[in-house]
Amino acid sequence: MTGTGENELNTKKKSGWFIRHGSMDMTFLLLVLIILGIGLVMLFSASYAYAYTKFGNSYKFIIRQSLFAVAGVAAMFLISRIDYHKYMRFSWLVYGLSIMMLILVYLLPAVEGYHRWIIIGPINFQPSEIAKFAIILLFSHLISINYNAMKTFKFSVLFLGFLLGIVCVLVMFETHLSATILIFSIGIILMIVGGLRKVYILGGIGLGVGAAAVAVISGAVSYASDRLTYWLDPWKDAAGLGYQTIQSLMSIGSGGLLGRGLGQSMQKYLWVPEPHNDFIFAIVCEELGLLGAMLIVSLFCLLVWRGFIIAMRAKDKFGSLLAIGLVCQVGLQAMLNIMVVTNTIPNTGISLPFFSYGGTSLMILLGEMGIVLSVSRFSTVTKT
Repeated sequence: MTGTGENELNTKKKSGWFIRHGSMDMTFLLLVLIILGIGLVMLFSASYAYAYTKFGNSYKFIIRQSLFAVAGVAAMFLISRIDYHKYMRFSWLVYGLSIMMLILVYLLPAVEGYHRWIIIGPINFQPSEIAKFAIILLFSHLISINYNAMKTFKFSVLFLGFLLGIVCVLVMFETHLSATILIFSIGIILMIVGGLRKVYILGGIGLGVGAAAVAVISGAVSYASDRLTYWLDPWKDAAGLGYQTIQSLMSIGSGGLLGRGLGQSMQKYLWVPEPHNDFIFAIVCEELGLLGAMLIVSLFCLLVWRGFIIAMRAKDKFGSLLAIGLVCQVGLQAMLNIMVVTNTIPNTGISLPFFSYGGTSLMILLGEMGIVLSVSRFSTVTKT
């Protein structure tokens, strides 16, 4: 496929590996660091009782997460100085590796009943995390060099839809509904920003919703229909599949307007299952109250807004699409997590960015924020 991406390719050829001048967007950087700092504090508060009971060490989770956070911040600063155009040449490679890992995970032993993780010694990660970045990188590359072709059905719907569909199907059959929704949404957003025609947008959304409905109704993904049942009435199995949702809502409700106070949650004492993971926002609400929860939501909104500002100031389509895709990933993931915790949508098993425990995913996330900062640096520099 060819198109009007010559400027992007010429820019890539002229630039070196590192950006030697130009300043990063300090507002975006501060927002990342503030959210990360609050996330670490809340992780320790939410995890120490569970960590002591389970492992005899209250600091187990926070020490490991802090080490990954330090390494991730260092990586973020380093990546912010790398010319983001260099990633274009690796877009197909990253996509291919993500497909291989999504297939490989089915061949590995299940972890807690799910085929979602690849474990290599002390390191474990979900291939879906790589798949998110792979879609963002590949779509940003393809759309930027084939911008005019986005008006054609063959390229914008068939070709890009096929690439997106492969990843979504593989992730869906990992029984990872939240990651499927997130990856599909990111792909659609990039296609829309890239110039997808309105008629194709409506058709694509309708097709995606229809396919998901058929999969659930037919029982192809029976886990999704079970979660729908206990989303509508968690008390139907209060001691089983509805237990986590019920405890989460009790935690949120007991926080009130101002919260119980930092460290004063009662639900984290083995009532909310694994409070340091997907349901950490329930502990946030209990300890910091409605006002604290609204502050954190506002910080995520500001992060996305600032990312969009960086995207609009980018010197080329690739940088703009890359920034939009990466900040949309953070915003959408935070929104889905909060909606799950508040029982607005069924429990889909999705983490809260910068808050939930997971060192590898945190490092990947901070690395992605480094790429956004690289785009911001490049908008203020004469490339060398």
